[in-house]
Amino acid sequence: MTRLSVNINKIATLRNSRGGTMPSVTFAAVQCQKFGAEGITIHPRPDERHIRYADARELKPLITTEFNIEGFPDPRFIELVLEVRPNQVTLVPDAPSAITSNAGWDTLKHLDFLKEVTSKFQQAGIRVSLFVGAEPEMIEGAATIGADRVELYTEPYATDFPTDPEKAIQPFVRAAKVAGQLGLGLNAGHDLSLENLRYFDQHIPNLLEVSIGHALIADALYLGLEETIRRYKECLKKM
Repeated sequence: MTRLSVNINKIATLRNSRGGTMPSVTFAAVQCQKFGAEGITIHPRPDERHIRYADARELKPLITTEFNIEGFPDPRFIELVLEVRPNQVTLVPDAPSAITSNAGWDTLKHLDFLKEVTSKFQQAGIRVSLFVGAEPEMIEGAATIGADRVELYTEPYATDFPTDPEKAIQPFVRAAKVAGQLGLGLNAGHDLSLENLRYFDQHIPNLLEVSIGHALIADALYLGLEETIRRYKECLKKM
């Protein structure tokens, strides 16, 4: 079964809107794991507008599943990841001002930079995943870089899914096959939801992990965190 990693950034956004410690990102992480999530994802940005760097340090001893830290590999981020040593680091090309991730890496243009950073993390025993679009050449670039996995940027799929699911999924099926041929592990994330997740999971070969935050936390406002995680995991059961 594809693993579900819950991105808890939105918990931190709510906390930071009032200051203080409520809601607690550490308690939320523990509860997500208790309710069946197989991983916790955080994405600290330079302005710390949601997850703070201190959160990463506080979360590390509480994660009993898989700890995934996403971010742009600037010097401060690299230092944090090497200090905390999560199970996985997902490198994204976000500018500091980005509201959310909106594109994958150009792995050909940034090949030398990403190869150096990837090697540094792997030498520390951290699995490296590169956030990429569904273009085969970007996945091939990730393999040249030496990444362990790629995470497919799925916003285009989510946007097109309501009108034509079959058309929406095709680029990602091709991308998954390329990743498999190159020996890359396959993750996916961005705008996956209860509406489109099952179809995606059933059609993408060798999908190891999905990272879901915004939709899942929004659903939890209506359904509760336990029921929401149960429903997302139900979408990931192969039929």
